[in-house]
Amino acid sequence: MSPAASTALVSWDWGTAYDLFVSLKVLHDPDKFDLRASWAAGVRSRLAPPDRETLEEAKEVVHFPLQWIYSLPSPKDASTALQLLERLSPADRLPALSISHDIPGELVDLLHNIAARHSWNEKDRDLLRALHPAKTPPRGKALTTILEAWSHPDEFGEAYLQALNAYQTAFFSEEEHRIRSVLQESLAAAQEKATLLPPEELIEELSQGVRFASISEIQHIVLSPSYWITPLIVFEKIETGRVLMLFGARPADISLVPGETVPDAMLRSLKALADPTRLKILRYLGERSYTPTQLARLLRLRAPTVIHHLNDLRLAGLVHLTLEGGGEKRYEARLETVINTFTTLKSFLDLGSKANR
Repeated sequence: MSPAASTALVSWDWGTAYDLFVSLKVLHDPDKFDLRASWAAGVRSRLAPPDRETLEEAKEVVHFPLQWIYSLPSPKDASTALQLLERLSPADRLPALSISHDIPGELVDLLHNIAARHSWNEKDRDLLRALHPAKTPPRGKALTTILEAWSHPDEFGEAYLQALNAYQTAFFSEEEHRIRSVLQESLAAAQEKATLLPPEELIEELSQGVRFASISEIQHIVLSPSYWITPLIVFEKIETGRVLMLFGARPADISLVPGETVPDAMLRSLKALADPTRLKILRYLGERSYTPTQLARLLRLRAPTVIHHLNDLRLAGLVHLTLEGGGEKRYEARLETVINTFTTLKSFLDLGSKANR
């Protein structure tokens, strides 16, 4: 199903501060992003244990504070973000980073109430889970971590800023230097594509296959490149009628791990294609679009198993994903990625053979 045509106004934003927070998410959930877990653990180990523990817990509390980063003044780099966080009182840092237009008003009231009481109870726990906007709401330890942070926002704010500064010193300042020019080049390339493509096709191109069935309802979309989110996207309503989308900006021939010679995109595609179930899924999706439930029935597999395989295919850029009303997802094969993968593989092997002559 093709999305409706959009007349949305497109504008642009960029800054390494986005990747400051995105990189923390990736480093603490490497499997989801197909990042080598041992390398991610090595980066985290550069931090002192208290800072490492703070960032580990904070991954449940602070995700992608897009609205707050968007509000930062230029140059929107890590130093700017840290300086402005320091100017806030410790108790105000958590609300600034966590409250956005996407969060239901009832949930905002609950969190502020917990912060005012400096305590929480089981009723708060049940209500937080019921009101949480995530498709899979947090539970167990993750839920407790969120409640504890909001019941002591001043302590959380102090510890989190300390940990962010430590992370900037130990790793991200060097990484920021590496990725800045790539982000600028990606932004320029995306802006050039915007002169040739309508908004819906531009978004599909930049997101590597994501389509929004309800894109005609978006009045204004702000596009910003991110090195670390590649090949996925993050989008969030930053105000009424305005949506911010972070799109992957890392070139296909560059690895996320510095010094790694095997391109990430090629490796993800080859790994995805090496599984017989995923090959069957791609064969079905080459014929027509399917929802995960429909595929599960065709393959006689449990829906969670199919969703896991679809996530791997999406991470490899091998499927188109259409986000329909009500949160339903529909997939189609993106077979041009298969062709690109083997073209990249041939080039990679040719370069290796030339180097060994």
